[in-house]
Amino acid sequence: MAEPHDSFWQLEHKNRRETALLVVAFMALFTALGCGLDFVFGNLREIDGQITGAPILTVVALIIGSIQSIASYYGGAALVLASVHARPLLAESTKEQTVLDVIGEMALAARMPVPRAYIIDDEAPNAFATGRDPKHSVICVTRGLVEEMDREELQGVIGHEMAHVRDYDIRTMMMIAVLVGGIAMLADFMYRWSWFGGFGARGSGDNDRSDSGNAGALIAIAVFILAALAPIFSQLLAMAISRQREYLADAASVEFTRNPQALLRALEEIAKTESPLKNASRGVAHLFIVNPLEAAAGDDDGEGFFTNLLSTHPPIGKRIARLRALAGEGAASASAPGSGIA
Repeated sequence: MAEPHDSFWQLEHKNRRETALLVVAFMALFTALGCGLDFVFGNLREIDGQITGAPILTVVALIIGSIQSIASYYGGAALVLASVHARPLLAESTKEQTVLDVIGEMALAARMPVPRAYIIDDEAPNAFATGRDPKHSVICVTRGLVEEMDREELQGVIGHEMAHVRDYDIRTMMMIAVLVGGIAMLADFMYRWSWFGGFGARGSGDNDRSDSGNAGALIAIAVFILAALAPIFSQLLAMAISRQREYLADAASVEFTRNPQALLRALEEIAKTESPLKNASRGVAHLFIVNPLEAAAGDDDGEGFFTNLLSTHPPIGKRIARLRALAGEGAASASAPGSGIA
């Protein structure tokens, strides 16, 4: 058992490092956009090769992002649950009682408080976790997951979601969702305002500063390009962070259940799904165990670089292959933590 345990920790450390780098890059992008606003409005100027002025709007942008994050921290879970039309899961049937029992079992295995349970009345099998911390966490399952999965498969899925709770992924992903929205809002403001003379208003009007004016125009063009590309970059970063965390949660599910077959079988069942989740949106897609906006069976159609780059989740085939390797069913060298899949 020592070798699988070591692989869990290796995978966790690798994903934590990469996720931390992505979050830093995300905040740097937000800061750069705020700085761009300062150049647009003339709070910052480039004169004779030196930057002068006060980064007022850079600070404002970071304050707005912080306020949005705080609002998401305390009210994000309720908004997410409302957006997918989830309701509290009650023990109204044997299968629903089984789900509640499994949530309790996985909480015990993870040494965590028992999350509240919610359900979405949709036939597509899926699940997600949300909340601001383990004491205020929620695990939400779909009707399809409850009806189609046996107890062992439920343990695998719930173990995966419990990992997101344990590792505070639930908090981070809500923060990322808010930052994506904030960046899009600032970028849209810059893009629209530029068409009403925003960049032209920066000129000093002095003939002897024509060189500085030219440099300022170049900075303005760079800011304009940043405003156009920032929402795309931020969305790509959010997707990349989500993909890293899915790999980590898969490994943690095996750690909790001590049974790689549990999540492996569950993912194989989900891969047969032919219809997306009806009430899901792009804003919450990254929270689910598989992308709820497209048929899971189509997740493996594209293994190319650009296909994976634009996805909120790793290809389900890669996740299954990794679990098979952990279970001793495949070549460990093909999907071990050091192989570069994550």
